Amino acid sequence: MRRNDGIIATGGSNVVGSAVASGKNARAEVRDSGLTQYGDGAQPQPQDLDTLLTRLIDELGRSEHPERDDLIEAAEDAREEATSEAPRKGKLKVFARALVGAVPGFTALVTLAVAIEEAIHGL
Repeated sequence: MRRNDGIIATGGSNVVGSAVASGKNARAEVRDSGLTQYGDGAQPQPQDLDTLLTRLIDELGRSEHPERDDLIEAAEDAREEATSEAPRKGKLKVFARALVGAVPGFTALVTLAVAIEEAIHGL
């Protein structure tokens, strides 16, 4: 079993908001992605889904994610489904699970993916 001692920074460190940098001349920077943060206990609502998916498509377009094109296509399909007269919740849930699994390592996208998943569960 591994022990988690939190973040151990050597050689200098810098912490800004939720960003941590460690190393010689380390600098941490938090970029405002324009995403609504749901850390205050508020849940994203289903009516937020179109906006969240649009932002996801935009963020993916700017990212270097290796599956960017496939994820953009899936997000466009999910946006179309979510805005249909009778959205199929099961199809959107499958998209949400796949999205959360596809974005580890891309912090801004992970935050957005979680918000999308929560909005879908609210349908």
